[in-house]
Amino acid sequence: MSGNIVAIGLEGIVVAETDLSLVDGQNGLLVYRNHWARDLAINHTFEEVAHLLWYGHLPSEQELAELKAALTANRELPSHVKTAIDAIPADVDMMSVLRTGVSLCGSAGHGWPPSLEQVISLTAKMPTIVAYRKARLDGREPVSPRSDLGHTANYLYMLKGEEPSAAHVRALDAYLILTQEHGLNASTFTARVIASTQSDLVSAITGAIGSLKGPLHGGAPSEVTEMIEAIGTKENAEPWIREKLEKGERLMGFGHRVYKTIDPRATALRVVAQSLSGDDPWFDLATHVEKVGMKLLAEYKPNRKLHTNVEFFAAAVMRAVGLDDELFTPSFAVSRVVGWSAHVLEQAKNNRIIRPQSNYTGVIPE
Repeated sequence: MSGNIVAIGLEGIVVAETDLSLVDGQNGLLVYRNHWARDLAINHTFEEVAHLLWYGHLPSEQELAELKAALTANRELPSHVKTAIDAIPADVDMMSVLRTGVSLCGSAGHGWPPSLEQVISLTAKMPTIVAYRKARLDGREPVSPRSDLGHTANYLYMLKGEEPSAAHVRALDAYLILTQEHGLNASTFTARVIASTQSDLVSAITGAIGSLKGPLHGGAPSEVTEMIEAIGTKENAEPWIREKLEKGERLMGFGHRVYKTIDPRATALRVVAQSLSGDDPWFDLATHVEKVGMKLLAEYKPNRKLHTNVEFFAAAVMRAVGLDDELFTPSFAVSRVVGWSAHVLEQAKNNRIIRPQSNYTGVIPE
Protein backbone atom coordinates (compact mmCIF):
# COMPACT_ATOMS: atom_id res chain seq x y z
CA MET A 1 0.00 0.00 0.00
CA SER A 2 3.13 2.19 -0.05
CA GLY A 3 3.43 5.15 -2.39
CA ASN A 4 7.00 4.31 -3.38
CA ILE A 5 7.77 4.58 -7.09
CA VAL A 6 8.10 1.14 -8.66
CA ALA A 7 10.79 0.51 -11.30
CA ILE A 8 9.54 -2.67 -12.99
CA GLY A 9 12.50 -4.98 -13.61
CA LEU A 10 14.72 -2.51 -11.68
CA GLU A 11 15.34 -0.74 -14.99
CA GLY A 12 17.36 2.42 -14.47
CA ILE A 13 18.04 1.64 -10.81
CA VAL A 14 21.71 1.69 -9.77
CA VAL A 15 22.45 -0.94 -7.11
CA ALA A 16 26.24 -1.28 -7.30
CA GLU A 17 29.46 0.47 -8.23
CA THR A 18 31.93 -1.47 -10.38
CA ASP A 19 35.16 -0.95 -12.29
CA LEU A 20 34.72 -4.22 -14.18
CA SER A 21 32.83 -2.92 -17.19
CA LEU A 22 30.93 -0.04 -18.73
CA VAL A 23 27.87 -0.84 -20.82
CA ASP A 24 26.67 2.35 -22.56
CA GLY A 25 23.69 1.36 -24.65
CA GLN A 26 22.90 4.85 -25.91
CA ASN A 27 26.33 5.27 -27.50
CA GLY A 28 27.12 1.62 -28.24
CA LEU A 29 30.11 1.38 -25.91
CA LEU A 30 31.45 -1.65 -24.05
CA VAL A 31 34.55 -1.32 -21.86
CA TYR A 32 36.30 -3.99 -19.79
CA ARG A 33 38.46 -2.37 -17.09
CA ASN A 34 39.60 0.63 -19.17
CA HIS A 35 39.89 -1.34 -22.44
CA TRP A 36 37.50 -1.45 -25.42
CA ALA A 37 35.96 -4.92 -25.46
CA ARG A 38 36.03 -5.04 -29.26
CA ASP A 39 39.82 -4.47 -29.27
CA LEU A 40 40.31 -7.16 -26.63
CA ALA A 41 38.33 -9.63 -28.76
CA ILE A 42 40.34 -8.90 -31.88
CA ASN A 43 43.81 -8.67 -30.33
CA HIS A 44 43.84 -10.84 -27.19
CA THR A 45 43.02 -14.34 -25.92
CA PHE A 46 40.45 -15.72 -23.49
CA GLU A 47 43.05 -16.15 -20.74
CA GLU A 48 44.43 -12.63 -21.15
CA VAL A 49 41.00 -11.03 -20.83
CA ALA A 50 40.06 -13.27 -17.91
CA HIS A 51 43.23 -12.09 -16.18
CA LEU A 52 42.20 -8.49 -16.86
CA LEU A 53 38.78 -9.00 -15.26
CA TRP A 54 40.03 -11.02 -12.29
CA TYR A 55 43.29 -9.23 -11.49
CA GLY A 56 42.62 -5.75 -12.88
CA HIS A 57 45.26 -5.64 -15.61
CA LEU A 58 46.38 -7.48 -18.72
CA PRO A 59 48.99 -10.09 -17.82
CA SER A 60 52.72 -10.08 -18.33
CA GLU A 61 54.18 -13.14 -20.05
CA GLN A 62 54.91 -14.69 -16.67
CA GLU A 63 51.45 -13.91 -15.28
CA LEU A 64 49.81 -15.34 -18.39
CA ALA A 65 51.86 -18.53 -18.16
CA GLU A 66 50.88 -18.91 -14.50
CA LEU A 67 47.18 -18.43 -15.23
CA LYS A 68 47.27 -20.90 -18.12
CA ALA A 69 49.00 -23.45 -15.90
CA ALA A 70 46.42 -22.96 -13.15
CA LEU A 71 43.50 -23.39 -15.55
CA THR A 72 45.10 -26.47 -17.09
CA ALA A 73 45.68 -28.04 -13.68
CA ASN A 74 42.00 -27.68 -12.74
CA ARG A 75 40.28 -29.02 -15.88
CA GLU A 76 39.71 -32.58 -14.77
CA LEU A 77 36.34 -33.43 -13.22
CA PRO A 78 36.14 -35.26 -9.88
CA SER A 79 34.82 -38.80 -10.26
CA HIS A 80 31.63 -38.03 -8.35
CA VAL A 81 30.75 -35.27 -10.86
CA LYS A 82 31.18 -37.69 -13.78
CA THR A 83 29.06 -40.30 -12.01
CA ALA A 84 26.30 -37.76 -11.41
CA ILE A 85 26.33 -36.60 -15.04
CA ASP A 86 26.15 -40.19 -16.25
CA ALA A 87 23.03 -40.69 -14.13
CA ILE A 88 21.13 -37.74 -15.64
CA PRO A 89 18.54 -38.84 -18.26
CA ALA A 90 19.42 -38.05 -21.87
CA ASP A 91 16.40 -35.78 -22.37
CA VAL A 92 17.58 -33.30 -19.73
CA ASP A 93 18.84 -30.10 -21.36
CA MET A 94 22.53 -29.19 -21.30
CA MET A 95 22.10 -26.07 -19.13
CA SER A 96 20.43 -28.15 -16.43
CA VAL A 97 23.28 -30.64 -16.61
CA LEU A 98 25.81 -27.81 -16.35
CA ARG A 99 23.97 -26.37 -13.37
CA THR A 100 24.01 -29.77 -11.64
CA GLY A 101 27.66 -30.41 -12.46
CA VAL A 102 28.74 -27.01 -11.15
CA SER A 103 26.75 -27.47 -7.95
CA LEU A 104 28.78 -30.63 -7.27
CA CYS A 105 32.11 -28.87 -7.69
CA GLY A 106 31.90 -27.21 -4.29
CA SER A 107 33.85 -28.50 -1.34
CA ALA A 108 34.74 -27.59 2.21
CA GLY A 109 37.09 -25.00 0.76
CA HIS A 110 34.29 -23.13 -0.99
CA GLY A 111 33.22 -20.92 1.89
CA TRP A 112 33.23 -17.18 2.42
CA PRO A 113 34.93 -15.09 1.18
CA PRO A 114 35.43 -16.51 -2.34
CA SER A 115 38.99 -16.76 -3.66
CA LEU A 116 40.69 -16.52 -7.03
CA GLU A 117 41.78 -20.12 -6.64
CA GLN A 118 38.12 -21.17 -6.42
CA VAL A 119 37.27 -18.97 -9.42
CA ILE A 120 40.01 -20.48 -11.57
CA SER A 121 39.05 -24.02 -10.59
CA LEU A 122 35.40 -23.54 -11.49
CA THR A 123 36.16 -21.70 -14.75
CA ALA A 124 38.46 -24.54 -15.81
CA LYS A 125 35.89 -27.26 -15.06
CA MET A 126 32.83 -25.79 -16.78
CA PRO A 127 33.98 -26.57 -20.36
CA THR A 128 34.82 -30.10 -19.25
CA ILE A 129 31.32 -30.59 -17.83
CA VAL A 130 29.74 -29.54 -21.13
CA ALA A 131 32.14 -31.62 -23.25
CA TYR A 132 31.81 -34.69 -21.03
CA ARG A 133 28.00 -34.59 -21.29
CA LYS A 134 28.13 -33.99 -25.05
CA ALA A 135 30.36 -37.03 -25.57
CA ARG A 136 28.00 -39.22 -23.55
CA LEU A 137 25.00 -37.99 -25.56
CA ASP A 138 26.86 -38.73 -28.80
CA GLY A 139 27.66 -42.26 -27.64
CA ARG A 140 31.42 -41.81 -27.54
CA GLU A 141 33.95 -41.97 -24.73
CA PRO A 142 34.75 -38.51 -23.33
CA VAL A 143 38.31 -37.39 -24.04
CA SER A 144 40.51 -36.05 -21.28
CA PRO A 145 41.55 -32.38 -21.33
CA ARG A 146 44.86 -31.64 -23.05
CA SER A 147 47.47 -29.68 -21.15
CA ASP A 148 49.13 -28.39 -24.33
CA LEU A 149 46.02 -26.56 -25.58
CA GLY A 150 44.68 -23.18 -24.52
CA HIS A 151 41.28 -22.77 -22.86
CA THR A 152 39.25 -22.33 -26.05
CA ALA A 153 41.20 -24.84 -28.14
CA ASN A 154 40.85 -27.46 -25.41
CA TYR A 155 37.10 -26.83 -25.20
CA LEU A 156 36.69 -27.45 -28.93
CA TYR A 157 38.99 -30.48 -28.73
CA MET A 158 36.95 -32.06 -25.94
CA LEU A 159 33.69 -31.35 -27.78
CA LYS A 160 34.86 -32.82 -31.08
CA GLY A 161 37.49 -35.33 -30.06
CA GLU A 162 39.93 -33.85 -32.55
CA GLU A 163 42.24 -30.86 -32.54
CA PRO A 164 40.48 -27.77 -33.93
CA SER A 165 41.83 -25.51 -36.64
CA ALA A 166 43.51 -22.26 -35.65
CA ALA A 167 40.77 -20.32 -37.47
CA HIS A 168 38.02 -21.99 -35.47
CA VAL A 169 39.86 -21.40 -32.21
CA ARG A 170 40.35 -17.72 -33.04
CA ALA A 171 36.69 -17.21 -33.99
CA LEU A 172 35.34 -18.92 -30.88
CA ASP A 173 37.93 -17.18 -28.69
CA ALA A 174 36.63 -13.81 -29.88
CA TYR A 175 33.05 -14.81 -29.06
CA LEU A 176 34.00 -16.10 -25.61
CA ILE A 177 35.87 -12.86 -24.86
CA LEU A 178 32.90 -10.72 -25.89
CA THR A 179 30.55 -12.67 -23.63
CA GLN A 180 32.81 -12.81 -20.57
CA GLU A 181 31.30 -9.69 -19.03
CA HIS A 182 28.37 -7.37 -19.67
CA GLY A 183 27.52 -5.30 -16.64
CA LEU A 184 24.70 -6.04 -14.22
CA ASN A 185 22.62 -8.29 -16.49
CA ALA A 186 20.10 -10.75 -15.04
CA SER A 187 22.52 -13.62 -14.40
CA THR A 188 25.27 -11.38 -13.01
CA PHE A 189 22.79 -9.67 -10.72
CA THR A 190 21.65 -13.11 -9.56
CA ALA A 191 25.26 -14.04 -8.74
CA ARG A 192 25.81 -10.82 -6.79
CA VAL A 193 22.56 -11.22 -4.83
CA ILE A 194 23.57 -14.74 -3.78
CA ALA A 195 27.10 -13.65 -2.95
CA SER A 196 25.76 -10.75 -0.87
CA THR A 197 24.26 -13.27 1.57
CA GLN A 198 27.82 -14.61 2.12
CA SER A 199 26.93 -17.82 0.36
CA ASP A 200 29.73 -19.65 -1.48
CA LEU A 201 31.01 -19.11 -5.01
CA VAL A 202 29.51 -22.35 -6.35
CA SER A 203 26.03 -21.32 -5.14
CA ALA A 204 26.39 -17.92 -6.80
CA ILE A 205 27.49 -19.43 -10.13
CA THR A 206 24.82 -22.14 -9.98
CA GLY A 207 22.17 -19.45 -9.53
CA ALA A 208 23.62 -17.44 -12.39
CA ILE A 209 23.43 -20.48 -14.68
CA GLY A 210 19.77 -20.86 -13.78
CA SER A 211 19.18 -17.25 -14.75
CA LEU A 212 21.11 -17.55 -18.02
CA LYS A 213 19.07 -20.62 -18.92
CA GLY A 214 16.02 -18.44 -19.49
CA PRO A 215 15.40 -17.81 -23.21
CA LEU A 216 15.08 -14.06 -22.71
CA HIS A 217 18.70 -13.97 -21.51
CA GLY A 218 20.83 -16.74 -23.00
CA GLY A 219 18.82 -18.48 -25.71
CA ALA A 220 18.90 -16.11 -28.69
CA PRO A 221 21.76 -17.51 -30.88
CA SER A 222 19.99 -20.82 -31.51
CA GLU A 223 16.86 -18.93 -32.51
CA VAL A 224 18.94 -16.89 -34.97
CA THR A 225 20.22 -20.13 -36.51
CA GLU A 226 16.67 -21.41 -36.84
CA MET A 227 15.64 -18.17 -38.56
CA ILE A 228 18.51 -18.22 -41.08
CA GLU A 229 17.96 -21.90 -41.83
CA ALA A 230 14.25 -21.21 -42.38
CA ILE A 231 15.14 -18.45 -44.85
CA GLY A 232 17.45 -20.85 -46.66
CA THR A 233 18.56 -18.70 -49.62
CA LYS A 234 19.42 -15.07 -50.30
CA GLU A 235 16.47 -14.80 -52.68
CA ASN A 236 14.07 -15.85 -49.94
CA ALA A 237 15.38 -13.39 -47.36
CA GLU A 238 13.26 -10.37 -48.21
CA PRO A 239 9.89 -12.12 -48.65
CA TRP A 240 10.45 -14.22 -45.51
CA ILE A 241 11.38 -11.23 -43.38
CA ARG A 242 8.57 -9.10 -44.80
CA GLU A 243 6.06 -11.77 -43.88
CA LYS A 244 7.39 -11.88 -40.32
CA LEU A 245 7.23 -8.12 -39.92
CA GLU A 246 3.76 -7.93 -41.49
CA LYS A 247 2.58 -10.34 -38.79
CA GLY A 248 4.19 -8.20 -36.10
CA GLU A 249 6.64 -10.94 -35.17
CA ARG A 250 10.14 -10.36 -33.81
CA LEU A 251 13.31 -10.83 -35.87
CA MET A 252 15.81 -12.77 -33.80
CA GLY A 253 19.27 -11.22 -33.52
CA PHE A 254 18.04 -7.66 -34.00
CA GLY A 255 17.57 -5.15 -31.21
CA HIS A 256 18.79 -5.23 -27.63
CA ARG A 257 17.27 -4.06 -24.36
CA VAL A 258 20.44 -2.10 -23.55
CA TYR A 259 21.97 -1.09 -26.89
CA LYS A 260 20.02 1.55 -28.81
CA THR A 261 22.68 1.74 -31.49
CA ILE A 262 25.09 -0.84 -33.00
CA ASP A 263 26.09 -3.53 -30.51
CA PRO A 264 29.92 -3.19 -30.28
CA ARG A 265 30.19 -6.93 -29.66
CA ALA A 266 28.48 -7.60 -32.99
CA THR A 267 30.91 -5.20 -34.69
CA ALA A 268 33.92 -7.07 -33.31
CA LEU A 269 32.50 -10.50 -34.13
CA ARG A 270 31.74 -9.38 -37.66
CA VAL A 271 35.38 -8.35 -38.14
CA VAL A 272 36.73 -11.62 -36.73
CA ALA A 273 34.24 -13.87 -38.49
CA GLN A 274 34.73 -12.21 -41.87
CA SER A 275 38.50 -12.49 -41.63
CA LEU A 276 38.44 -16.15 -40.61
CA SER A 277 35.40 -17.75 -42.21
CA GLY A 278 36.50 -17.20 -45.80
CA ASP A 279 33.83 -17.98 -48.34
CA ASP A 280 31.61 -19.97 -46.01
CA PRO A 281 28.16 -20.12 -47.70
CA TRP A 282 26.27 -20.09 -44.44
CA PHE A 283 28.11 -17.01 -43.24
CA ASP A 284 27.47 -15.32 -46.59
CA LEU A 285 23.76 -16.00 -46.15
CA ALA A 286 23.82 -14.64 -42.59
CA THR A 287 25.49 -11.44 -43.77
CA HIS A 288 22.85 -11.01 -46.46
CA VAL A 289 20.04 -11.64 -43.98
CA GLU A 290 21.53 -8.95 -41.73
CA LYS A 291 21.50 -6.38 -44.54
CA VAL A 292 17.94 -7.19 -45.57
CA GLY A 293 16.76 -7.27 -41.98
CA MET A 294 18.22 -3.84 -41.25
CA LYS A 295 16.64 -2.39 -44.39
CA LEU A 296 13.19 -3.78 -43.65
CA LEU A 297 13.27 -2.89 -39.96
CA ALA A 298 13.98 0.71 -40.96
CA GLU A 299 10.96 0.51 -43.28
CA TYR A 300 8.51 -1.14 -40.88
CA LYS A 301 9.75 0.31 -37.59
CA PRO A 302 11.26 3.69 -38.51
CA ASN A 303 10.94 5.06 -34.99
CA ARG A 304 12.82 2.17 -33.34
CA LYS A 305 16.57 1.90 -33.19
CA LEU A 306 17.00 -1.78 -34.01
CA HIS A 307 20.46 -2.99 -34.93
CA THR A 308 22.14 -6.37 -35.17
CA ASN A 309 23.09 -7.65 -31.72
CA VAL A 310 25.83 -10.01 -30.59
CA GLU A 311 23.57 -13.06 -30.81
CA PHE A 312 23.26 -12.67 -34.58
CA PHE A 313 26.96 -13.02 -35.30
CA ALA A 314 27.40 -15.41 -32.41
CA ALA A 315 25.14 -17.76 -34.33
CA ALA A 316 27.34 -17.35 -37.41
CA VAL A 317 30.50 -18.10 -35.44
CA MET A 318 28.98 -21.05 -33.58
CA ARG A 319 27.74 -22.57 -36.81
CA ALA A 320 31.12 -22.01 -38.50
CA VAL A 321 33.02 -23.85 -35.75
CA GLY A 322 30.50 -26.69 -35.81
CA LEU A 323 28.72 -26.30 -32.48
CA ASP A 324 25.18 -27.65 -32.23
CA ASP A 325 22.36 -25.35 -31.12
CA GLU A 326 22.21 -27.14 -27.76
CA LEU A 327 25.75 -25.91 -27.07
CA PHE A 328 25.10 -22.21 -27.69
CA THR A 329 23.88 -21.17 -24.25
CA PRO A 330 26.23 -23.53 -22.36
CA SER A 331 29.15 -22.01 -24.30
CA PHE A 332 27.83 -18.59 -23.28
CA ALA A 333 28.00 -19.78 -19.66
CA VAL A 334 31.53 -21.15 -20.18
CA SER A 335 32.65 -17.59 -20.93
CA ARG A 336 30.31 -15.57 -18.69
CA VAL A 337 31.55 -17.42 -15.61
CA VAL A 338 34.56 -15.10 -15.84
CA GLY A 339 32.38 -12.03 -15.40
CA TRP A 340 30.10 -13.67 -12.84
CA SER A 341 33.04 -14.62 -10.65
CA ALA A 342 34.68 -11.22 -11.04
CA HIS A 343 31.46 -9.62 -9.78
CA VAL A 344 31.27 -12.08 -6.89
CA LEU A 345 34.84 -11.16 -5.89
CA GLU A 346 33.98 -7.47 -6.18
CA GLN A 347 30.81 -7.89 -4.14
CA ALA A 348 32.76 -9.67 -1.40
CA LYS A 349 35.26 -6.83 -1.05
CA ASN A 350 32.61 -4.33 0.07
CA ASN A 351 29.63 -6.48 0.88
CA ARG A 352 26.17 -5.41 1.90
CA ILE A 353 23.25 -7.80 1.48
CA ILE A 354 21.10 -6.88 -1.52
CA ARG A 355 17.57 -6.47 -0.22
CA PRO A 356 15.21 -4.40 -2.39
CA GLN A 357 11.66 -3.62 -1.32
CA SER A 358 8.28 -4.21 -2.91
CA ASN A 359 4.96 -2.40 -2.72
CA TYR A 360 2.12 -4.46 -1.29
CA THR A 361 -0.94 -4.33 -3.59
CA GLY A 362 -3.26 -6.54 -1.56
CA VAL A 363 -5.86 -5.69 1.08
CA ILE A 364 -5.05 -4.89 4.71
CA PRO A 365 -7.17 -7.30 6.77
CA GLU A 366 -9.56 -5.83 9.34
